[in-house]
Amino acid sequence: MSSQPEHREGYVPRYSVRTDLALEAHEIVKTHTAADIPGVLSETAREDGITVSRITVQTEAAAQQLGKMPGRYITLEAPGLRRKDTDLHDRLTEVLARELLRLLPLSPNLEETVLVVGLGNWNVTPDALGPRVMDDLLVSRHLFALRANPLGEGFRSVCAIAPGVLGLTGIETGEIVQALVSRVKPYLVIAIDALTAHRLERLHTTIQLADTGINPGSGVGNHRLGINRETLGLPVIAIGVPTVVDASTIAGAAMDAMVQSFKRGSRGMEALGISLEQMNWDERRMLIQEVLQPYTDGRLMVTPKEIDDFIEDIALTIGAGINAALHPKVQSDEPGKYLQ
Repeated sequence: MSSQPEHREGYVPRYSVRTDLALEAHEIVKTHTAADIPGVLSETAREDGITVSRITVQTEAAAQQLGKMPGRYITLEAPGLRRKDTDLHDRLTEVLARELLRLLPLSPNLEETVLVVGLGNWNVTPDALGPRVMDDLLVSRHLFALRANPLGEGFRSVCAIAPGVLGLTGIETGEIVQALVSRVKPYLVIAIDALTAHRLERLHTTIQLADTGINPGSGVGNHRLGINRETLGLPVIAIGVPTVVDASTIAGAAMDAMVQSFKRGSRGMEALGISLEQMNWDERRMLIQEVLQPYTDGRLMVTPKEIDDFIEDIALTIGAGINAALHPKVQSDEPGKYLQ
């Protein structure tokens, strides 16, 4: 489970709310400042049940304020995914492929290899998104060595790996990817991993794309070797889906709802001797973590009970979207036609 670079050294978020989504970081800073953020461009479009938000962090000052590296972030939100809407999944696949093509610096030479890395622990469902996507990819690098490629024209050289996590392999994931890059020599890496969200409604419904790379483990407080242009020497596109939220986020949202409820009620906060309304988010978060401390060392992450079905569905959507973006033949056909 990882993070677009919220927790990287030098990019500490100004407002300490745990989220891997640039969209949420942007929302939080704008809420606190009540103004546009210099050095950040944003636009939003809505189409047939899907909201597409594009954020570009242009300056180092803006990156420091958001806690995100300079670069482009695209967020796809589809609340209807919770209803097992097959048509919406198909539309999301098409939009995902289109938005990926905005970020991918694809070579016109289809024989140049793209490496897809599925990050995460396949034994832990909320962290298994990356390995599950590997099952749905159309890999073809090995076929390019054959005299007669059975796929025919219109397919790009693609290879994939799910390297596991440090606790399973004893090797930093970034080190594995570095070694593989030096051997395979791809010109582009796509890394897929589970993320952490701030808002509960973003679980099950959101995909983030970024051209800034990814940091395995940092989404839950584990700092690992980054998988990005700086460490690999080539472009890295990150695809992430929020599968967990911090327990303090849920409790904090409950506190906010409580404050609003008291405001609407006949008895005021003063009558009850409660001062939650005057507490800012950081103070509430510290209070909640004190309550959680005896049980979880303050780091309880929560995921919905439907996570198994969600991971399977969203992995299929991401796999089909990557296939359509990378292979011209798949773009012209149905994206799901070539799933293994």
